[in-house]
Amino acid sequence: MSESTDTKTWPELAIGLYDQLTDRNAEIVYNFDNFELGIPSSTDATAQHAHWKLNGAIRVTTHSGASN
Repeated sequence: MSESTDTKTWPELAIGLYDQLTDRNAEIVYNFDNFELGIPSSTDATAQHAHWKLNGAIRVTTHSGASN
């Protein structure tokens, strides 16, 4: 039986994306325009939420250590 390689968590997704972009001089830009998010204080159904609002951009770049 073959082992499943499906991504199951956000950290796995981030690691997989970084692995694919390493050594490719890739750039990822996330732009937010009045993006609002409630961050729970716990996993309990009655958890309180911190309100985050994001405007602007987050830029993630990767590069290899090799000289051009």
